[in-house]
Parts: sequence; structure tokens; C-alpha cells
Amino acid sequence: TVPSPTALCLLHTGLMIRAMILAAGFGTRMRPLTDHTPKPLLDVAGRPLIAYPLLLLRSAGITEVLINLHHLGAQIRAALGDGSTYGVHITYSEEDPILDTGGAIKNAESFLRADTFVILNADTIVDLDLPAMLAFHRARGGLSTMLLRDDSEVARYGAIEVDATDRVRRFLGVPAEVAAPLTPLMYGGVWIFAPRVFEYMTPGVFSITKHTAPALLRAGEALYGYRYDGYWRVVDTPEGLEAGRLDLEVTPLRFLNRPS
Repeated sequence: TVPSPTALCLLHTGLMIRAMILAAGFGTRMRPLTDHTPKPLLDVAGRPLIAYPLLLLRSAGITEVLINLHHLGAQIRAALGDGSTYGVHITYSEEDPILDTGGAIKNAESFLRADTFVILNADTIVDLDLPAMLAFHRARGGLSTMLLRDDSEVARYGAIEVDATDRVRRFLGVPAEVAAPLTPLMYGGVWIFAPRVFEYMTPGVFSITKHTAPALLRAGEALYGYRYDGYWRVVDTPEGLEAGRLDLEVTPLRFLNRPS
């Protein structure tokens, strides 16, 4: 198949973009559904949940994908295989013990660090033009770009606050005082990084949001938010799963029909 025009533009820059899908979690809020089936394999409109981020990556021309595994990881490996069903090539990263989000990314450094890379949550369905987000990231020249969205529950999920240029100035309340007017937004489950982020990580168990992002702000690194207002659904509760199933009966996802 032929890559989309935006994806071709990115490929012509020489970027060797790789991606990681975070899939190791226990899915505790989904229990008992996840007692015997890992959350990424729960069926949503005829596809396993993790198929959506895989197909989003394929639509952007990104085919080298790493998936981290812990809870019932053998089932995920058996279901997805080498990734050819989804038009990608999958590498697996086994975790024992589970490393949390930051530790998982650091553990995958040898796979990710050659160039710009993308981190996606396995439980998020988002109808994103990922090449456009990557182009935004390159144009701003920052260390990272987060997918951000306005949401009535932003306070419950944790506010990521940006200034008038969409630069992140406060992250989950850190730092406490910022002079510029800020807009609180919510993280949407897609994050782009320059490989220099690994300079701020040491191996271990830690969160990318609670530990690494505040460290980046303290160091004066440029983090940006890419604002998004299209279809988005996080499937991390039984209610979210049912809502996602109902949504996708009537909501066509554009990235499923983009050339890849």
C-alpha cells in the first residue's frame, strides 16, 4: 500500500521513527474482565483493543513497534505474533517486575533511541492524524510533544497546563507558581520524544508523568502540547469498554481508512 502524503513527507526527512505501546499493566479497574484476559486483548467492535494503536501507527507509516509485556503477556504475544496481520513488525519487551511507564521506556532505550519516537497507551482509541502531530513536533523543536485535549474531567485525570504558544509550563501542579496565563488540558495517550529524554532517566521502576516530566520542566527543557478535539476514548473501566463498543458502531475512524 502507498503511504499517505503527510506520512511520505515525514519519510522523506530521513526520520527513522519507531514506536512503543505500553501494554504491561494489570488492568485492575477492568476486573474481573482482566483476571484471565489482558486488557489490550479485550474486544472492542470486533478488534482487540491494542489493534487500534497498532493501526494508527500503520496509517502513519510507522511499522517498527515495541510492546512491553507483564500481566498475561504470553497471551498478547500469541495473539499479535510478529505484527504482520496489522502491517507492522512487533518487538516484545518482557518485564519482571513490571517497571511502570518511565521504567518501561528506559528499558526499551536500545530500541527507541536512534531517532524521534512515539509512545502510545494500549487502552486509548484516538482518531489522530499522527503524521501531522509529528510535523508539529519537528517544527517546534522541543524535547517532547504530548497529545492534549480539553475535558470536563481534566482535574480528576491531572492537568497539563500550556501557555499561549502551547508550551507546557505546569505538569500535574509542578511547578506551583507560573507567571504566564495557562490553559489546563488533559493528556490524550500519545507522546512524542526526542531521544535526548533518556539523559533524564535511570533504570528502575518510575512513572514518566510523575518523575520524568517534572524533571524536564525543572531543567528548562521545551515540552509542547498538541491540541486535539477529535474522537477519543480511553478504555480502562467496564463502563469505558461498553461506551467504546457503542461509539464505534456509529463512529467511523478516519485512520482505519487512510492509505498506509
